[in-house]
Amino acid sequence: MGGGFDLRDEPWIPVRLADGAPLRLGLRGVFKRAHEITDLELPVAPAAAGLLRILAAVTARVAGAHGVTLGDPGPAENLQDWLRLRHKVLRHGRFEPGAVDAYFDGAVPAGRFDLFDAARPFLQDPRLATECVTASGEPNPSGVNKLVFGRPTGVNGAILFGHFTDAAPAPVPAAEAAWHLIAQLFFGPSGQCTPRRITDQRTGSTDAAPLRKSVSYFPWGRELFTTLVLAVPRPDTAPDEGGQDACPWEEDLRSPLAPLEPLTWPGRLLTGRFRHAALLVPSEDHRAVTDAYLTWATHERPHRVRDPYQILDRRTDGGFQPREADGARALWRDVDALLLKTSRIDAQRPPCLEELPKALRPTLRVRAYGFDQDGQQKDSVWFQATTPPVLQWQEENDRSMAHHIARCHEAAERTGQRLELAAMVGWKLSAAPAADASPTAKVRLDRRKPGPWASAALHRFWPAAEDTFWRLAVPEQAGTEVLRPFVETALTALDAAVGGVSRADIRVARARSRARGLLLALLRPATAD
Repeated sequence: MGGGFDLRDEPWIPVRLADGAPLRLGLRGVFKRAHEITDLELPVAPAAAGLLRILAAVTARVAGAHGVTLGDPGPAENLQDWLRLRHKVLRHGRFEPGAVDAYFDGAVPAGRFDLFDAARPFLQDPRLATECVTASGEPNPSGVNKLVFGRPTGVNGAILFGHFTDAAPAPVPAAEAAWHLIAQLFFGPSGQCTPRRITDQRTGSTDAAPLRKSVSYFPWGRELFTTLVLAVPRPDTAPDEGGQDACPWEEDLRSPLAPLEPLTWPGRLLTGRFRHAALLVPSEDHRAVTDAYLTWATHERPHRVRDPYQILDRRTDGGFQPREADGARALWRDVDALLLKTSRIDAQRPPCLEELPKALRPTLRVRAYGFDQDGQQKDSVWFQATTPPVLQWQEENDRSMAHHIARCHEAAERTGQRLELAAMVGWKLSAAPAADASPTAKVRLDRRKPGPWASAALHRFWPAAEDTFWRLAVPEQAGTEVLRPFVETALTALDAAVGGVSRADIRVARARSRARGLLLALLRPATAD
């Protein structure tokens, strides 16, 4: 294989400029024009989550002042010195074009950003062409469908969004292949994979990628320049294990059987935890990918480290784990965990949201990228969402608003839980002719048979609750009652789920009245907000 798709200059990253114009740029263009870019428009959310980590690692190499960059070990020894350096970078307002060129053209060996470089293709291992082989020594690629998230693979793969089968795989454009390469390295599955022969054994299993089934939260500025600078993790967010820091494209290939390098800041922290190895096979003109190898990169025990862009939730045993992505959960339901101080709640907010510049907080939003998956092979849905500028209300900046928003979220969650219960009770009473519908009668529920009202009511409630939440989440509403608006929203959702025609039945009418009573009970003084 030869070179031919240089990610430094090929237009593969979709962005939007300040004037609203869509554009595709290479890595060099993204950094040189970051102050003109208002949004990153990668359509594959897991690829965007991975790409931002890659861009943050590069930012640490090129952003600086007076010859010192954000990734240099000197200012990293003292957090306040590092924060002052970041302030100088932000005040400058753009990346220095000379520093960008010096990094891409000089600091990194030639070919390392080429997607199809013969010796060292970007984020790939060229050894797979000879290590992923059959027992008879024939090449054993995984297939291009295995690379692209959303395409069916295997004999029983479902054809849902395109007629892509292993028998007749369609090539994927090189730019899109780069997106899915990044997504695989950060979100790839565990379990069986294409076998790789390094010793006498052909091992064919791998661990889950470091971000599998997770959601990432980034402080989002008015322009990409601010976003990338704030995405560089603080030096106190990773353990100091010593060793020379490097990103995969900055160092030589390592042996898959060797012990892992120390997890250094910031390059290895952001880009050095991959569990998968990949190799793309290009078309003759190097404008597309026709095949791919996907296998394991290491079986060493992964480093235990706090990801700088994830919320941690407390487990029942008292420990913490990353909040899992849920395609049915809207971003506004996570806002309180992004605002409240870690010590006050059973969740730890992402380290990247700590120590934000005060002058920027009124304009900063939060961008979330998530991928709803199981721990092994099942991929459900990916998503992205952006909040309004809520970071001005972090607890250390505006305690009253932070706790008001937390109250709004708690009220919504309580109401949603009660709505589900009320709808199940109502359906049970309506479906059982002999059931006692009086307010004090006990109703035995079977969670395995919730009936149709609960899902229909919740389907209507949560989108409407989001509108209610943002209507309440303003300084003018601080201190007001927040539970009643959500209960009223739930009552409307319940009525819609029951349906107007059904309510004409006396049995249904009594069941509906009982269900509404369960919701209104939230407003009694003993349980008032």
